[in-house]
Amino acid sequence: MGLFSSLFGKKDATQLAAVIAAGAFLVDVRTPEEFLAGSVKGAVNIPLDQLQGRLAAFKNKNAIVVFCRSGGRSSMAKRLLTQNGFDNVINGGSWQQVNRIRSQK
Repeated sequence: MGLFSSLFGKKDATQLAAVIAAGAFLVDVRTPEEFLAGSVKGAVNIPLDQLQGRLAAFKNKNAIVVFCRSGGRSSMAKRLLTQNGFDNVINGGSWQQVNRIRSQK
C-alpha cells in the first residue's frame, strides 16, 4: 500500500481496507461516462452533481466509501454527506486505489 499509505497514512489505509472488506457501500461520484470506462466491482454511480438529490440511497448504510478520479470530487461528496448527517463516510480517493484495496480482500 505504498502510495496509498503515503497519501492517506497507514491508519487511514487500514481503516479503508477494513470497511471495504466488511461490505461498505461503494459510491463512484464521477460522471456516468467515466464510470462506464471503468470502476470498482459492486460500486454504484451517483455523480457528485446528483448527490444532494439522492441522499435516500445512503440511509441505513453501515459504512460509505466515496471515490472519484483523483480524490477531489470524493472529498466534496464526503463533506456534503457529512453536512447532511452521515458520519460514516470515508473518502477513498481515486477509484483505482479503492479497486486495488477491494481486489485484495
